[in-house]
Order: sequence, then structure tokens, then C-alpha cells
Amino acid sequence: MSDLARIDATPTDWNGAAMRRRIRRRYAAERRFRLLGLGAILLSAGFLAFLLVTMFANGIAGFARTEVRLEVNFPASSLFLDPAAVQGFGAEQALAGADFGRVLSQAAEAQYGEGAGRLFSGSAWLTLRNAVADDPEILSRTETLWLPASTEIDVAAKSGGDPAAEAMHARLAQGDNVRTGINWTFLNGSDSTDPAQVGIWGAFKGSLLTMIVTLLIAFPIGVLSAVYLEEYAPRNRWTDMIEVSINNLAAVPSIIFGLLGLAIFLNVMHLPRSAPLVGGLTLALMTMPVIVIAGRNAIKSVPPSIRDAALGVGASRIQVVSHHVLPLALPGILTGTIIGMARALGETAPLLMIGMRAFVATPPGGFSDPASVLPVQIFLWSDEVSRGFVEKTSAAIIVLLVFLLAMNGVAIYLRNRFERRW
Repeated sequence: MSDLARIDATPTDWNGAAMRRRIRRRYAAERRFRLLGLGAILLSAGFLAFLLVTMFANGIAGFARTEVRLEVNFPASSLFLDPAAVQGFGAEQALAGADFGRVLSQAAEAQYGEGAGRLFSGSAWLTLRNAVADDPEILSRTETLWLPASTEIDVAAKSGGDPAAEAMHARLAQGDNVRTGINWTFLNGSDSTDPAQVGIWGAFKGSLLTMIVTLLIAFPIGVLSAVYLEEYAPRNRWTDMIEVSINNLAAVPSIIFGLLGLAIFLNVMHLPRSAPLVGGLTLALMTMPVIVIAGRNAIKSVPPSIRDAALGVGASRIQVVSHHVLPLALPGILTGTIIGMARALGETAPLLMIGMRAFVATPPGGFSDPASVLPVQIFLWSDEVSRGFVEKTSAAIIVLLVFLLAMNGVAIYLRNRFERRW
């Protein structure tokens, strides 16, 4: 029997039982596929929600600090400082020679009893010294100061610690000798060995300077490379080899770029170690292939008819590229830049290779000053033994996420601003 006869002998019966079973199976498979897609989205959203809730639950306490009241009788202390000596020239030398730690211990024992020095953090004497520097006249009177509490008291005030610390905090609270408020030191300070004194501003400023260097180098070079490869480069083996190399560089592990930055920028060019300039140059090498690939794809998406129309009315090649191709491709280029900069902002391994894991107690003053960055600072704090650094690590992660969202928000706004439809 021929094929045509076989088809005629078995016509399609849309109302038959076999066809209805096939249709039911098809619809069931479609429903299962939709449910699998919805389940994948819900699972991803659940993991994201768990991450955000965990980070905010652990990190919100890092933006608060517990302080203990202390009355200091400066005239009766063994400080032996003249208010006139703390003013003007020589003030720093006079303050450096004073033993504020002993004054703190004496005042704490006089107010709270023997061993009360453990109520305060190890760097509480710095607050005492700063108070004298701000107002030297307090050396002639008794002054009530609020000093940062120890880690045990701080944890007990926020989330509950060991029974001894909770009992000590309860006794302090009964006399209104303890309070918890916004930790401004965390927002405007730098790294420290004491969790009560650590701050995020130094690492935040280091990340900001590093990202500025990365953007100023990677964006123009990446865009110009994409324009040349797509609009001007001849199609030969040399161009093909460059394209393959760029695609491979986009997949190279980031630590390799750290080794490259160590070899070139530090060992050959002798640039300052642990500086935002070197970090930005290293991250620019890592970000550039991503921008080149995204830029080429965005330029390819511009319809050829726009180029032909511009050339037809007498425009030159450079006018076609600058007046028509680049403006239309800019949203796609900015998308690639967002991806590359977001990856660079969260990188740690290449910056560790160029020495940006050093202990930096002051914010960087410029691109060549020693600095740390937010991901490295988070890595260093997560390795600390003190429990007080746990909430500081989560709080720093929150700052990093906010920084990333703000940077991406600006880039998305610019992309939408320049987006055109045809």
C-alpha cells in the first residue's frame, strides 16, 4: 500500500479517543513545564530572600553601638595636663604623652567597683582623649562621658550574650548608665583591631576610587576596541585571533589578572602597593573584555539600513559611527559596562594579589595612597575571632549591596536615558 493510500485509510479524527488522549498529554506536559519554570523562579527568589533577611538580621546591629556612662574627675586624676598645653602648637605631643588608659581605669573602678575596666572597649581611651582635645577646659572639672562598651556588653545589649554579661548589662540599665544608639563611628571610621571602633568609610572610599580608575580606563578602551573590530577591522586571521583571545580573556579566572597586575604594575612599573590606582588598573584589565564583547554585540544589533542611509546622504564613516551607530548601541554598551563593573566591585582575589589586604587605619587621601576595598574588608573581618566582628561583617555586606545597587541604578538610568526605538 502506498503512503498516500495509508494516510487516506487512517484519517485524523479530532474527536476520537486517541486524539483526545494525545491532546491531554500535550496540555499536561505544558502545565508541568510551566510549573517547573515557576518553581525555579520561586526557589531562586527564596534563596535571595533568605540571603537578604539573614544579612539584614545579622547586620542591622552593626549600625548601632552600646555606650556606658563614666564620670571622670580630671583634677583628681593622674593626667597632669595643663589646658593651655592641649591648645595650639604641641597639642598632639602633649596628648600622646598622657596615660588616658590609666585615667579610664581609675574612673571606672571609682564608679563601678574593682575590675570595672572590662565594661569598656579596649579603645575607649581614644574617646576620652578626643574629648580632651575638643574641649581642654574639661581638665579642670568633673565631666560625664559616654564611652564605647566592651564587646560582651554590646552583644548583651543587642541580642543577648553569656549570663554574666547579661547580668552586668541589667545592672547598668537599672541606673541608666548604658545606652544604645547609632554607630556613627562605623559610618565615618576606618579599620581597627577593636570591633567597637571599626568603620566602613575607609574601605568604601577605597572602593569608590578603585571603581573610578576602572571605569575611566576600561570603558573608553573597551568601546573604542569594539568600534574598531566591528566597523573598521578587516576580516582576516589576525582579526579572528584577536576575537578569540578577547572571548577567552572574559573567562579567565580573576586571580590570573591579579598575578598580571602584580607582575606589571608593581614589579615592573613600581607603582605604589595597595593603592586604588593599581587596583583600578588590575580590575580594568579584567573588565575590558566584557565591555568589548557587549559593545560588539550592541553595534551588530544596529540595523545596516541606518548605516546605508547615512552613507547615502554623504556622511563619512566616522560621522556614521559617532552620530548614528554609537548612540543607538549605547544602551547595550552600558549594559555590558554594568555587568563588568558589578563583577569588578565584588572581586577580592586580584586585589589580594596586589597587596590591598593591608591594615589601613586612615581613609585614603588620593589614588596613590594605601587603601582597602569593601570585599577585602569583609573578608578580613570575617576571619576575626572576636564576636563583635560578626555583625560588622554583615553590616559591611549591606553597605556593599547598597553601593552595588546605587551604581547599577545610575547605569540603568543612563541606559534608559539614551535608549532609542526604531
